[in-house]
Amino acid sequence: MDVLPGLVGFARVLAESGVPVSSHRTAMYLDAVGHLDLADPGALYWAGRLTLCGDPDDLPRYDEAFARWFTDDWPAQEQRSVSMPQRAQIAALSGVEAGSGDVLSDPEALPVAASETEILRHRDIAALSPAERAHLRELLNKLRPQPPRRASLRSEQARRGHLDPRRTLRGMLTTLGEPIHLAHRKRAKRARKVVLLVDVSGSMSPYADALLRFAHVVTRHNPATTEAFALGTRMTRLSRALRSRDPEHALADAGRAVPDWAGGTRLGETLRAFLDRWGHRGLARHAVVVIFSDGWERGDTALLEEQLARLHRLAYRVLWVNPHAGRKGYAPVQSGIAAALPHIDGLLAGHSLATLEQLLQEMRDAGRS
Repeated sequence: MDVLPGLVGFARVLAESGVPVSSHRTAMYLDAVGHLDLADPGALYWAGRLTLCGDPDDLPRYDEAFARWFTDDWPAQEQRSVSMPQRAQIAALSGVEAGSGDVLSDPEALPVAASETEILRHRDIAALSPAERAHLRELLNKLRPQPPRRASLRSEQARRGHLDPRRTLRGMLTTLGEPIHLAHRKRAKRARKVVLLVDVSGSMSPYADALLRFAHVVTRHNPATTEAFALGTRMTRLSRALRSRDPEHALADAGRAVPDWAGGTRLGETLRAFLDRWGHRGLARHAVVVIFSDGWERGDTALLEEQLARLHRLAYRVLWVNPHAGRKGYAPVQSGIAAALPHIDGLLAGHSLATLEQLLQEMRDAGRS
């Protein structure tokens, strides 16, 4: 074929313009051209476009190279008109429905997903709209919590550390008794237990749903070492319900299990029930315990202080998460918080997604010796 050098030259020029043209694509191109009428520039154009281009981003380079190599009369506008539509580069994130047209009518008002998500991360959960709460649930499901770690009694292989005599001697059997390779070992790490106590009383109702979803994420990712309980006028264990993979099913099961949802708060009595039934049996021993509550105590604060002292002696770390602590001008003057401060290792805010992400970091760091 007399036109073969010209076709191969076009493929070489296309590759120099940035289109990844392989030898396989070039062979496909030559085979396709062999079945076409070379007098038809449209057929020649589409033969190269369908065989030499592998990505929509290659089309502008292909059009330019084709016009320069084959003809100066090929209309650039017509070439662009047959190209594939560009994919959306910005995803809108707002409460307006996609079919309303209010946002799309003004390109300058199109919100950027990243900035809207960043704003939502710092918004108070109690002030979110229904659409923002739905998006917050999606962001919570994307969290990947890492459990706190503790040193295990077992050892594992390591490049440095203590000498491992047993593995070193086994290695000497293959080197005629010469200790050429020294084996080392170090203390292995294992997940530390985590206990989540979530206040579901009436004063915590604006945050209860998000905090239980947060507890579901932590429990689902580390089911063997995480326990979750609901605090109200009584203590309810939610660990089994929150181990479900589906968050909606898990929250529905948890809601059916809690008989005193949005009721009163008796933190001292519920903590005593937790310690008597589960804590002293090993559930809270050497664990990272996180209490989610605003500190409003209807019972005896002296009892709450006594039970927190018991809990602090058992647990490795005790963290108190108060959603109101993130507000400007907050002071820990509530009766429950005032009684708890001497017996906790940290008072944190939990009113937004950003503070919950910070809590995950605090929990992970709290497990280190």
